[in-house]
Amino acid sequence: MKLLAFDTSTDVMSIAVSRDDGASAGLWQQQGEGGAKSSTGLISGVLDLMQQAGMVLGELDAICFGCGPGSFTGLRTACSVAQGLAFGANVPVLPVNSLLAVAEDARHSALSQAERGQVTALLDARMDEIYTATFAFDAGLWSELQPAMLLKPEAVTLPFPSAGEAAAAGNAFAVYGERLTALPEQAARITALPQASAMLRLAPQLMAAGRLVSAEHALPTYIRDKVAQTTAERAAIKAAQAIAKSAEVPG
Repeated sequence: MKLLAFDTSTDVMSIAVSRDDGASAGLWQQQGEGGAKSSTGLISGVLDLMQQAGMVLGELDAICFGCGPGSFTGLRTACSVAQGLAFGANVPVLPVNSLLAVAEDARHSALSQAERGQVTALLDARMDEIYTATFAFDAGLWSELQPAMLLKPEAVTLPFPSAGEAAAAGNAFAVYGERLTALPEQAARITALPQASAMLRLAPQLMAAGRLVSAEHALPTYIRDKVAQTTAERAAIKAAQAIAKSAEVPG
């Protein structure tokens, strides 16, 4: 399987390319500034990693992007780039819940020895709020226990205590740590982000569940109301459209 993944829903832009065709396997990763600043580096980062991997866009089985929730500008930039690349290369798109990617990043980095458990993902939503959702993992598979919502820090808790290992994970601790008073003291607090490498690990389960969509049906997930498109976003869309016209990237 050959996959491209990227997430720009936070202040950290994460891009990864993976190839596992039976004869050889590899993973290429890159990070940069996310959110509003991702519009200047996302496309060039994607093309650089594809070249390192010796692949062209048309070889991909899917283009995965972090669909949110998260930064408005970051989500729309990621979606527009995913659509532009997918249109040009004629490959499907896999929207990946950014909070689920946080949970997988935490499981892989800190809970890899646990066979089952739950992770409540917490991402800083600015405006004195947190994006949160709770997921359970069992035998390598994820299920959603509580969908994404916006909460004040004081209202965040672990809503479904499980018999397995339970943890809170994300980037909200540095900003709201002292105000997360409803979290159980015994719960692990893991710093994690929606890394593109986590999205690649999630992709097989999501693809098997029929989550692939055509480029025109790839949409961000918003929890707050949408705001106006920025100049940076419009520039990113134009750049993606230019890539779409070329369709293929030299290997």
